Amino acid sequence: MFIMPTVTGSFGRFISEVKPQHLSPLLLQRSKRMVLDSIGVGLIGTTTEVFQLALQHCQVRSKVLNSVYGCKGTRLSPTLAAFVNGVATHSMDFDDTWHPATHPSGAVLPAVLALSDMMPASNKPTGLDLLLAFNVGIEIQGRLMRFSNEAHNIPKRFHPPTVVGTMGSAAACARLLSLDDSQCSHALAIAASLSGAPMANAATQSKPLHIGNAARLGLEAALLASRGLEASALVLDDTPGVAGFSAFYEDYAPQSIAMPNENSKFLLEEQDMAFKRFPAHLGMHWIADAAASINKALVGAGLGSISPDQVEEILIRVPKSKYINRPFPESEHEARHSFQFNACTALLYGEVTVQSFTPVSINHPELLALLNCVRVEHPHDNPANFNLMYGEVQVTLRGGDILTARCDTFYGHWRNPLTNESLRRKFRSNATTVLPSEQVEGLIEVIEDLDRIEDGTLCVCVCAVFPGSCILHFLICSVLL
Repeated sequence: MFIMPTVTGSFGRFISEVKPQHLSPLLLQRSKRMVLDSIGVGLIGTTTEVFQLALQHCQVRSKVLNSVYGCKGTRLSPTLAAFVNGVATHSMDFDDTWHPATHPSGAVLPAVLALSDMMPASNKPTGLDLLLAFNVGIEIQGRLMRFSNEAHNIPKRFHPPTVVGTMGSAAACARLLSLDDSQCSHALAIAASLSGAPMANAATQSKPLHIGNAARLGLEAALLASRGLEASALVLDDTPGVAGFSAFYEDYAPQSIAMPNENSKFLLEEQDMAFKRFPAHLGMHWIADAAASINKALVGAGLGSISPDQVEEILIRVPKSKYINRPFPESEHEARHSFQFNACTALLYGEVTVQSFTPVSINHPELLALLNCVRVEHPHDNPANFNLMYGEVQVTLRGGDILTARCDTFYGHWRNPLTNESLRRKFRSNATTVLPSEQVEGLIEVIEDLDRIEDGTLCVCVCAVFPGSCILHFLICSVLL
């Protein structure tokens, strides 16, 4: 009997049958950069209030099983560990961003690390297994978002990681569990029933929960599928009269996915990832770089602050997007989602940093004085799209002089990616808030060598500081404690 191939079935086959040899050197290099950055922002994320609240909640509920980023002696059940580590990753909005707009790593990495940690010693994954599962999770997210034109723009309805992130987490975990085609399809369909959160919770403490839930619920979906739980065999197909994944995107037009070959590569090979230099919504990086250019013109070489008394008006030209248009933010989460705040901070000091979002910085009198000078325009040629937008700042001085600066592509964007040294510098800065320097350097070595670990249970001398450590266990457990 001939069975018509389906989109959902093709995704199941891809997840189940993709092999390590499909991972090109470029793909391995880019994905290891993502792993490094994601763990770094997760470690500094454990210092935030929202992480502590999520951790306290999970500690009450959990049996003692899994490791938590940066918290020595704290262990949770696998799904709750995936949840709090996902929360940590997005707690400062410091994690990577892709196009179409989503935060791919934070939804996947905590889930595959938790799953790896719970697997028996006789069946621990190799580093290459881990990277394969991670790349499967990233690929599934990218493919699903490319089925919708709506998804290409800064979102208005659903926060993308709660939709495609949950699906990516389920796919990655299904791959790591070596589920068959049918089980992988069911894992995706189960995950679809666990997906979706509204954009109204952006710029609040609940937004980091979106990433945590994507990691947790995707892992749960894969575990349920491994038990034999079934769901729709057509969840990714466009079935008239019955909404599947199309419930999340009104213009959803799915296509089958092919196995990687010479004519069909992983999306990460075609488009790199954006890594943030400071912890805020990606759109803030355009406007901050433009404003920092004006600061440099006023102050000269090096960092220095201007006086608000110099400024008559600040005009910023940015895309129209309501949730990141916040004239007077009142919390760190609102400040991370405010064009006005980030423009004024960069104009005042010449840069935006981790410390820019403390209560003292948010309420600094000179910053508030500049915020009162801001006017916003939304040019028609500046769409709410991370691949097409720009940021422009025009400052009118009290003496009548006008200075204008525009940023089309900031440093860290996929068109202008951070160098490996810049990414390591960011990682060191983030990770040393929780770990001693020697462990941070050990982590860098482990991640950069991750694809060359042949046996996940092999004890290898990582360095003199960690003699006899299992290199993969070191990544999953020891350094994350």
